[in-house]
Amino acid sequence: MNKRAIILVLDSVGIGEMPDAADFGDSGSNTLKHIYEILPGFSLPNLESLGLGAIQDTGLAIVADKQTGAYGKMAEVSSGKDTTTGHWEMAGIQLSKAFKTYPNGFDEEIINEFTAKSGYGILCNKPMSGTEVIKIFGEEHRRTKKLIVYTSADSVFQIAAHEETIPLDELYRVCEVARKILDKHHVSRVIARPFIGTSPGNFTRTPNRRDFAMVPFEKTMLDHIKDAGLEVAGVGKIGDIFAERGLTKNVHTVSNDDGIDKTLAFMKEVQNGLIFTNLVDFDMLYGHRNNVNGYADALKGFDERLPEILQAMNEQDLLLITADHGCDPTTSSTDHSREYVPLLVYKKGIRPTDLGIRSTFSDLGQTVIDYLDVNPMKNGTSFLSQIL
Repeated sequence: MNKRAIILVLDSVGIGEMPDAADFGDSGSNTLKHIYEILPGFSLPNLESLGLGAIQDTGLAIVADKQTGAYGKMAEVSSGKDTTTGHWEMAGIQLSKAFKTYPNGFDEEIINEFTAKSGYGILCNKPMSGTEVIKIFGEEHRRTKKLIVYTSADSVFQIAAHEETIPLDELYRVCEVARKILDKHHVSRVIARPFIGTSPGNFTRTPNRRDFAMVPFEKTMLDHIKDAGLEVAGVGKIGDIFAERGLTKNVHTVSNDDGIDKTLAFMKEVQNGLIFTNLVDFDMLYGHRNNVNGYADALKGFDERLPEILQAMNEQDLLLITADHGCDPTTSSTDHSREYVPLLVYKKGIRPTDLGIRSTFSDLGQTVIDYLDVNPMKNGTSFLSQIL
């Protein structure tokens, strides 16, 4: 009998500070609750009907008359609050050592090696907003062809370049150069940040972003499923996050709607295995820019399209909706926040139940493994018996 699991990661949609949030500078963060509080009348009826408002200790206080799914929240046991850490933990890798960050810019050793091996000089080399950095350095970059290198509170080496000054293939090549250098420095991701425009007032980033992550150093949920002869289809950043490992198919996306469209397309194509989707607009376009209204509109947009996914599910589909960290747009910080993430699970014939507070994101992956009858991962506890 063919079985499919579909994981939808709402990138950065956290649901309340974790006990150690203060250690990360994130006391009081609650991405979802604060959006509900700030915008009177805000609602996500389809997510709420699955059980969003019934999740313990979230402060949402929006409970549907009847829950149709299983619901809970998950704690992150790994040290970190970034995309790679969150997704890897879902897939079974728990990091005891956080990826390295560079709050004062990258060390001279790293920059010297990068310039020597890439053949380019650099501009900036400090933590900055991605939109501000191209306003400040975009013209000089176009004049000199020096690459704009910057970071953030996360473990990222970001390279911004104008698409007419540095063609995309060349930008991706220098990112590969940086990736090889940064593996030994335990840096999570190298990110290509192409932009277009003719002046600082109209420089805009394009959808041609690419992430170059470290290769997972242990087998992941994706490897287990692929090794069992099943399909593993990645949508959005999934291929980048897992360095293309463990996938049988992979597509990039340009927006949340595009991600949903491509997930629906895979639901017609993939018959047996996993469809793993990341929807990044919440984080990239709105969380990091503290755009509350934009974040809220993106949540509504997803909620309005959720019925399309539910209607496309067959009797043997298991849907899991979650997030990888928080990014509260209502706080003064523009960085990710150390938060619990929601867990909503739906299947035709599911037993609606409170899954409580899971001790690790790996419980999600272990449940998928259990459902697909694949050899178990070393981390995580399946909750499949609670819902079927």
